[in-house]
Amino acid sequence: MEHLKTIGSCQSNAGSGHGPGREKRLQEYAESQQLKERMDKISHKIMVLSGKGGVGKSTVAVNLALALALEGKQVGLLDLDFHGPSIPKLLRLEGQLLKMVDKQIMPVEFAHGIKVMSMGFLLPDENAAVIWRGPLKMGAIKQLLAEVCWGELDYLIIDFPPGTGDEAISAAQLLPESDGAVIVTTPQDLSLTDVRKSIDFCRQVKVPILGVIENMSGLVCPHCQTVIDVFKRGGGEVMAKELNVPFLCRIPLEPLIVEASDQGMPFIYHYGKTEAAKAFAKAVTPLLNLKDNRKEKSMKAKPATTGKESAKAVKIAVPLENGQLCNHFGHCETFALLDIDMEKKTIVRREDIPAPTHEPGLLPSWLQERGVNRIIAGGIGSRALGLFAERGIQVIVGASPGDPETIIRNYLDDALVTGQNVCDH
Repeated sequence: MEHLKTIGSCQSNAGSGHGPGREKRLQEYAESQQLKERMDKISHKIMVLSGKGGVGKSTVAVNLALALALEGKQVGLLDLDFHGPSIPKLLRLEGQLLKMVDKQIMPVEFAHGIKVMSMGFLLPDENAAVIWRGPLKMGAIKQLLAEVCWGELDYLIIDFPPGTGDEAISAAQLLPESDGAVIVTTPQDLSLTDVRKSIDFCRQVKVPILGVIENMSGLVCPHCQTVIDVFKRGGGEVMAKELNVPFLCRIPLEPLIVEASDQGMPFIYHYGKTEAAKAFAKAVTPLLNLKDNRKEKSMKAKPATTGKESAKAVKIAVPLENGQLCNHFGHCETFALLDIDMEKKTIVRREDIPAPTHEPGLLPSWLQERGVNRIIAGGIGSRALGLFAERGIQVIVGASPGDPETIIRNYLDDALVTGQNVCDH
């Protein structure tokens, strides 16, 4: 755990003479390569910025991350607000201890497979102050990006402190290939003035602007349903048009958001039918349409293979209940994972692992992380079928209950009998 205490430490490595200087350059090169390797595994890096504090930026970051995870995406959430880290509180993760594995910092895992990292996990208590200048922040940001074991992610959502200070500048320098920034504002003029500065900042440091979210936009009275414009309404949308940047959504003031935040319950999951939750879902639509940079890089890095080569090794997952194929895919007890040599039509290896807790959108990423590229099931919902298709995982439905190895042998011999999808919901 001593390694974790070095985050933010500032040591002078300049030295004198050829030897120390060369060592420093080699260390910097190794660090930059480590950062590149980590970030190349993450398809999309999204910054969440605000011009001023108190606009609900961290709440927006948490719910954007969860909205993406509910779409079956692999998501990380990085809290860079060193002086007021609120992500642990919003997710009820206070007091979590970070672990080191093979000299890598392991992020804290939240529901739906979201990987979370925050300076709040490193503080002795939530009232401890972090008193750092710019160079220390730069070093800490670099460590949190490069030394945390993020793994393969579709999205890394980065929650910044308010304003356009050291943290945002450092991240812009360290992540030149980021997809861009989502900027959060409230409708009143004071907030909009500061947001204009954030937009100008993004343009100066060449960070693309993905869009503006107008938070706290109107309060719907729970008694008479009248809309009360507490902080005015529509100012963020008007400003976005004036500055020629996308407008993502208006999120109304919702007492349940406050209640959920105080209790550490992600709002969009627990209150998915509210207007505010629908607004969050709308906001992630442009993010879901971003190009998959990770896949493009992977295709460029790998030499072309023939169809025969790529199909030689296959891993098939079979959902089980009491050792037999389970008709209801999402409610199975265990998964049999079988490595198949398609050329020899043989089962190379079998591993039975307990199924994770049933959560919407989790299984596609969970199985992909374990190398699964085909599934044989009795029944599976249409939404899950779409999520597996997005990940390139082939699903065969309508198989009858039976021993998984017998099912696989029938499949390899083209003798597997399938019928209707018995669980299409």
